[in-house]
Amino acid sequence: MTETALPDLGGKTILQVIPEMSAGGAERTTLEVAEAIIEAGGRAIVASEAGRLVSALEAAGGEHVPFALKTKNPLSIYSNAGKLADLIEACGIDLVHARSRAPAWSALWAARRTGRAFVTTYHGAYSGKSALKKVYNSVMARGDVVIANSEWTANHVQSVHSTPGERLVTIPRGVDFDVFDEAAVSPDRIEAIRNNWQIEAAKPTILLLPGRLTSWKGQLVAIEAFSRLDESLRAGTILILAGDAQGRDKYQEELEQAIETYGLGHAVRIVGHTDDMAAAYAASDIVLAPSTRPEAFGRVAAEASAMGKPVIAADHGGQREIVEDRRTGLRVEPGNPASLATAIGALLALDGPERHAIGAAGRAHVRERFSKRGLQVATLSVYKRVFEAREEQSN
Repeated sequence: MTETALPDLGGKTILQVIPEMSAGGAERTTLEVAEAIIEAGGRAIVASEAGRLVSALEAAGGEHVPFALKTKNPLSIYSNAGKLADLIEACGIDLVHARSRAPAWSALWAARRTGRAFVTTYHGAYSGKSALKKVYNSVMARGDVVIANSEWTANHVQSVHSTPGERLVTIPRGVDFDVFDEAAVSPDRIEAIRNNWQIEAAKPTILLLPGRLTSWKGQLVAIEAFSRLDESLRAGTILILAGDAQGRDKYQEELEQAIETYGLGHAVRIVGHTDDMAAAYAASDIVLAPSTRPEAFGRVAAEASAMGKPVIAADHGGQREIVEDRRTGLRVEPGNPASLATAIGALLALDGPERHAIGAAGRAHVRERFSKRGLQVATLSVYKRVFEAREEQSN
């Protein structure tokens, strides 16, 4: 099998369970793995509460089953286990892959009840230190194989759950280099993004912070950092906050108030969800990823680097594996507006070719380590390994 060849999954049916198929990293990975399952001759089913990626899943040949999997109500979680067990039997599912805690409990019980293989992907360092919370989180370490989406996540899993090394596999999230390729983005797409962002100046310097509007993504830190910039650097620069509130209206109001307080209404824009992220990166000059909590992987940093953009990232979590400080971007103290302001100022002070060289180094680094195809091959290899192990046990 070559490096890019997928293991044969002919005759196998894989069920992935996730709260919803929205636009996050776990959801995008669910879609990419479903695409690979189908290409490898298998049947790909996703159970979730729907979302904007369902149409892409179905267009790829996958199947979506609506399931109320966002609930954390214990009775509902237990009830979902029975419903998932019925789905497993009805569809002849061979392996269940869980990607979030509440549905993972339902999936674990359903897999045990039906005798099917069970795999988990640990997508992040879950909060909570109480004994009850630790038990709740532990479901993500109970797979026949546990996939960690970065070395940082793998170290966390081993530290918290003492997961044996033979059951733990690190598979970084992948970037689709056919999509995130600056050469593949047409001028019309970039112009459409600029129009959507209401960019009227001829050629402003654009700082982009993509991510849903939630406090730990660091939008408030970025606004304060932007306010601290010397006026000579801030002139002609626009900060774009691209992401929707997903019901966090109070936080969006807090961001709007901060923009007003600092007098930045002319230079900071909250633009909502952006479907064409490749064009968004192409339209930008510098990308920010200032999360105040550790990112388990750091999808924004990886995608922006693939697009050849210098990245400023918080110096913790999986982003440390993506952004090489002072070579492919800059790493800053998490939650520190002064540190972020210094880094932004440093990149703004560079000329175009100097920033381009940093972005080019980032592109090379990401292409070497974080491909979508690598994710797909490695994940399906885990499925194949689990199937072979179960066959050996049954003989």
